Amino acid sequence: MLKIGLLSDTHSYLDDQILRHLSDRDEIWHAGDFGSMEVSDRLQQLAPLRGVYGNIDDAAIRQVHPKVNRFEAEGLDVLMTHIGGYPGKYHPDVRNIIKQHPPQLYITGHSHILKIMTDKSLKNLLHINPGAAGRHGFHKVRTMVKFSITDGKVQDLQVVELGKRA
Repeated sequence: MLKIGLLSDTHSYLDDQILRHLSDRDEIWHAGDFGSMEVSDRLQQLAPLRGVYGNIDDAAIRQVHPKVNRFEAEGLDVLMTHIGGYPGKYHPDVRNIIKQHPPQLYITGHSHILKIMTDKSLKNLLHINPGAAGRHGFHKVRTMVKFSITDGKVQDLQVVELGKRA
């Protein structure tokens, strides 16, 4: 079993609440818009970090984190990108990848809107956008997602509300 902490759109912001929720995770995944290398470095100190860069991220972050990250975790095929759309409205950058070789888990950020849904037309692909964990943006409540992976399956999926954006 692998315990994952998934967040996005921190926009240079980490607080004790985020760090506390990540403290028991085996890996941390960040779906872009870190905002600063300090956020990436701090998360990496807590647990192994997998991430992608977002549209606000600078050249330093883009050298460490790719635009699209495809990997396997505990037998689960994962595709992560920052701006990627969602089932029925995939972004052109990833549409062909998803249609030709669908992952089991598709992760995006960017919208600041928490969204968890399946694409039943693609072998029940699970899509997760963890919303925004930072304070910058239009979202009202900061969010992240925690889950476990066992034998190629997502389990124990939990939405974490981190409080108001202010």
